[in-house]
Amino acid sequence: MGQLEGKVAVVTGGAGGIGRACCERFAEEGADIVVADLFDEAAMDTIEAVEKRGRRATYMRTDASSPTDTGTVMQHAIDTFGAIDVLVTAAGIATADHAGGRPGPPAPIERDPIRRFTDSPLAEWQRVLDVNLTGTLLAVQAAARWMVALGRRGSIITIASIAAKHPEAGGPAYSVSKAGVWMLTKQAALALGPAGIRVNAIGPGFIESNMTAVLRGMPELEQQLLGSVALGRLGSAREVANAALFLASDQSSYFTGEMLHPDGGFYTD
Repeated sequence: MGQLEGKVAVVTGGAGGIGRACCERFAEEGADIVVADLFDEAAMDTIEAVEKRGRRATYMRTDASSPTDTGTVMQHAIDTFGAIDVLVTAAGIATADHAGGRPGPPAPIERDPIRRFTDSPLAEWQRVLDVNLTGTLLAVQAAARWMVALGRRGSIITIASIAAKHPEAGGPAYSVSKAGVWMLTKQAALALGPAGIRVNAIGPGFIESNMTAVLRGMPELEQQLLGSVALGRLGSAREVANAALFLASDQSSYFTGEMLHPDGGFYTD
């Protein structure tokens, strides 16, 4: 206990899923939390969960793809807690409709891979990249500015995916956006290392969350999916948060530019 005692963590997408699990896990280890998301009611649940663990928390409604919103939430962290020590970029969507104003599963998956690629609308491509990739860039830039200005040797954790390296694990826009997050992580690690800021990624496998709800509703597809996982089960958001805690803490003090895969053995083949 206490691995993040006295630290301040900003978590984009902190209202649910992996983001919320990170907020809860970090609070258990002593961090105060800034939740950035679009879903007010769900974010209040996260705030309550953090406070039950004895830490302070605040919420700022934030569109991850907005430079103004992203800058505002980082300023809010400074105004409220006086620092930013950890950033987790958990805000992300699988499809454009997944950002429709409420936390929930994306639309059903097109089963024909040819049509899934050839008929993918440009607007969907752009929205997914705006949130997943550009949103990550904006958050990393904004947090790093404050870390450098305040002389904080912080830790930045981006949430990528096994889809960053394996195209069958996600649709075109999602996979490309996460591959971009992985390369962005390495670029940021090189740029920010001299300031003592570590930047690492997590590439989760198939996690029990809103994003996999569609798959879990299709038993045949779910069994096919689990057949590629050595442990034979979906992961939990808390298991991803445990990896994030390692990267946020001094336990990973010589890690930067790396990606950890809590994936149940997906990459064993």
